[in-house]
Parts: sequence; structure tokens; C-alpha cells
Amino acid sequence: MRISIAGASLTLAAAAFITSLVIAGPRPNDHVTVTVDESSRRVDIAIDGKPFTSYIWPTTLKKPVLYPLRTDKGTIVTRGYPLEQRPGERIDHPHHAGLWFNYEDVNGLDFWNNSDAIKPDQAPKMGTILHRSITSTKSGQQGELDIDADWVAFDKKVLLNEHTHFVFRGGPGVRSVDRITTLHALDTKVNFPDAKDGMLGLRVIRALEIPSDKPEVYTDASGHPTTVAKLDNTGVNGAYLTSEGKKGDAAWGTRGRWCILSGMVGSEPVTITILDHPANPGFPTYWHARGYGLFAANPLGQKIFSNGKEELNFSLAPQTSVTFRYRILISSAIATPKPTEAAYKDFAAAYR
Repeated sequence: MRISIAGASLTLAAAAFITSLVIAGPRPNDHVTVTVDESSRRVDIAIDGKPFTSYIWPTTLKKPVLYPLRTDKGTIVTRGYPLEQRPGERIDHPHHAGLWFNYEDVNGLDFWNNSDAIKPDQAPKMGTILHRSITSTKSGQQGELDIDADWVAFDKKVLLNEHTHFVFRGGPGVRSVDRITTLHALDTKVNFPDAKDGMLGLRVIRALEIPSDKPEVYTDASGHPTTVAKLDNTGVNGAYLTSEGKKGDAAWGTRGRWCILSGMVGSEPVTITILDHPANPGFPTYWHARGYGLFAANPLGQKIFSNGKEELNFSLAPQTSVTFRYRILISSAIATPKPTEAAYKDFAAAYR
């Protein structure tokens, strides 16, 4: 596998940095450190000694996630709820935590919407992704983490084995995550009928939402829910832009090679970019990008997003596999199309 980082691909904010050989095991001079803490159900990733993100599998979630995600300056860009209470945040969708990968309909089971908030009579309809093991870690000029997980039905039957390879990089003004996930079907055919909720998703902080005047429920400084009849949009200024030029709310349900979400977080300009890969099923992906802060790529929901004009109904035969490849960039700048397209081309060439 060739990992290529061109100057334009990660320098939406600053000068390019060069990827070199990976050195196993965190050491004081490692640029990116990957530190395992199995007893706390987490793996911490730091860049030049500064926390970037953590791979976590708490018992309170129904899938492993990366949480939180930070800019080079340390600004958190992912919502705290349901893992942490922060003042002024929405408390909807308790299954939206950090950065995750799952799907709404897998052989009739809902992996996307599962959470501790599900009523007991709905639990048999839900699926859970169980972290099984950390198979490899590397620290060095880039960090790497390999994990195994199982996609499990309510009756404990395993539908899919998952192997995910994460690559973590960073430089002045930029952070990145590659998530390369392979799903392997066991002895049963696995169907992914077209559905709205999937697959790679993250939930962002309030500042990166699109301003809205609808009534909502938010948390106060003590974590208590408060109903607000009219939203205070102070500091809320998120804006989507896709590779096809779709902006704001118009990005939802449209295809694109990439999508960016930009805005000011306090005094810091921030852009989160999700890059699709041409080898992925359903490329170019549909964007399940909502103004309230859900930013997701769903390549398998074609019938929903096209109003029935297209249909995929993806499936895996027994003992077959599929791989999904994504790169997430977090930059301390308001990104523009030209460098974002260069970043996409670099990612497309990196994994063949």
C-alpha cells in the first residue's frame, strides 16, 4: 500500500509536511503517538504531544467511535453529547457520538440508531458493533491503529467481521484521519438495502451547525435540558460545500467526491472535510449532511436520496468482503475548492 501526501492535500491551512517510515511504539521523539489503555477502553492519539483524538469503546455506546476530534490548536469540533454535557448543545440523537461507521439496515437490523435510549421492546430490532481486539499500533511520523470488531444481532449472532485500519497525521494547522474499513460476511448473505442513515458519520459542535430559528432542546451549563422557543444563533455559522458546488442545506441528498463543512469556532477558522474514494461502493457518495450538525457520507442509500430514480441494494455473499475508504481532514482555515480537489486526488491515488 502506498501512502501519499502531496503538499496540497493536507495544507488547507499551512505548509506541507512529509510522511516517512513508521516507527513502532510511542517514543519521546515520535511525531504521532498511539497509546493503548485497554483497561479504560481507549487508544489515545497525540501529535507533537498534543491530544488529537481517541478510539474508544465505552459500554454506554453501541459502537466504537473516535472522540473527540480536535484541530491543531486543540479546538474540539465534535459534539459532547451523549458522552459529555456541554452548555448550549443539542441533546437529540443519542446515537450521534464522535466519528463512527455503521448502517441503518443490515439484514433488517438497525445499527445506526441503536443506543441506551432505545425502548426494551425495540432492542431486538437493533444491531451492535462490538470491539474485539487491537491487532496493531504504530507511532512515528504517522500513527496507525488496526482493530477488529463484530457486527452482532440482538440474539448474539455475528453477521459481519470488521477490520479497520486508521492512519493519523498532522502538521501546522491540519489534522487527518484515514479510515479503511473491511467488512467480511460469515456464513449468511448480508443485505444492505437502500436506507437514509449511514455510513461514515460525525456530529459537530454547535458553532459548525447551520443557523436555524426552529425551537429546540439544549443543555445548560449543568447539563440539564432546556427548551428554547427561538434559537440563539450567536457564533453559529457552519456552511456545507460539495465538489459539485452544492451549498448549505442544498448539499443534503446530493452526490459528490468530497464535502466540506466550514465556519468560525470562536476566533479560529475551521474546516472539516470528508473525502470519498473512487474504489468505494456507490461512488460518488450521497451526502447525509444536515444543518443541525450531522455530517455523514452514505453511498448505500441511493433510492432514498434519488427519490427512487436510482437503487443499489448492496449485499455481500457468504464469505465475501467489501472495503470502504475515507479520509477526514480538520484544518484551521476556511477551505476552498481547489486545494480540496487536490486533497481528493491525493487520497484517490493513495489506496488502489
